[in-house]
Amino acid sequence: MSTTDPTEQAKAFFFEGNALFEADRLDEALSRYQAALALVPGRPSILANLGVTQCRLGRWPEAVATLAQATKADPTHRDAWVALGLSHEALSNWAGAADALQQGVRLGASTPQLHLSLAMCLLRLERPDAALRSLDQALALDPALAEAWSQRGSLMREAGQLAEAARCFEQALAHGGDPTLHRFYLASVRSGEAAPAQPPSDYVEALFDDYADDFQHHLVHQLKYQAHETLLAPLRVGGQRYPLVLDLGCGTGLCGQLIRPHADAVDGVDLAKAMVEQARASGAYRRVVQGELLAFLRSSDEAADLVIAADVFIYVGALDEVFAAVRQRLNPAGCFAFSVELAGDGQDLQLRPSLRYAHSLAYIERLAGAHGFRVRQTWRAPLREDQQKPVMGLYVLLEPVAQA
Repeated sequence: MSTTDPTEQAKAFFFEGNALFEADRLDEALSRYQAALALVPGRPSILANLGVTQCRLGRWPEAVATLAQATKADPTHRDAWVALGLSHEALSNWAGAADALQQGVRLGASTPQLHLSLAMCLLRLERPDAALRSLDQALALDPALAEAWSQRGSLMREAGQLAEAARCFEQALAHGGDPTLHRFYLASVRSGEAAPAQPPSDYVEALFDDYADDFQHHLVHQLKYQAHETLLAPLRVGGQRYPLVLDLGCGTGLCGQLIRPHADAVDGVDLAKAMVEQARASGAYRRVVQGELLAFLRSSDEAADLVIAADVFIYVGALDEVFAAVRQRLNPAGCFAFSVELAGDGQDLQLRPSLRYAHSLAYIERLAGAHGFRVRQTWRAPLREDQQKPVMGLYVLLEPVAQA
């Protein structure tokens, strides 16, 4: 009676797994590595290859568990560290990802995409200097890596180095970066460049989906956001009640929660899915729609008594169509209440390096007259803080002019 040496059998499974991995037959490779590991538990090389395969298959939690064992058993296994970092990144564990990827780099791993992934994790951890070094390493290896140029441009923009930011965005464009997005970025850092009438909707949606979990705490406690309270203060006195309120760009529901005790119904709209889910969960709204505010305004002819947009038009841009659509929905005795950042340098519409739009009082007054509104009240007050300095805003209450 013959017996097979478990170690030799494990070795055979391991090499079969390697061949299948190279042939991109990953599920089959996975089963061979698992069979090998069952025969020789804890073998570092098998753990590493199994974890790398799980990473390639997108089985991130399994990969993290396997690769943590592999790197503990063999701290010099470069590929295991890289795969562990990429798996942590996929699970949004930025600290774990950065640590593992840096260990892979220290052991000699060096590809443009690896340095870009490390840079993105470092950006999430608010370590811009280290992120910039990783971006520069990525670009040294591949000067045509558009995403690295784009991220480098954003870092330069945030650091106030606008000429260098413009150069980076131009490079991103030249190497295949999204034209609409990068022309938007360029307009924000180049003085005299005409601002796009609207920001790319994908940019706004991604920005706020990414921001949703920490939105209210960051906005209210760190940025000292007060636009919602300042805008609604004159509308919440005197016992006035609003049968229907429309909350444009409702976010997580800050305005909705303030105005709900004074309204029979509040409907909201926001572009970002994650924001919409939180607004719905607040209980302040009759309904919340995910979509663009213009489409929302035009989707019904139900008359509204109050339309509010607190710190929203900074992400909208030109307001002609918005004013027209609000006028169509507003009751004759209704009110259109909103805030804007104040444009400077005699510009009506200005895209700032913050990637926010600013509007002039003259622009607002001109649009109001053109679309059948009169100005009931305007006042200036802070909206929020930026780098611990107040951002001044213009608060506006408009009311419809009786149509002849």
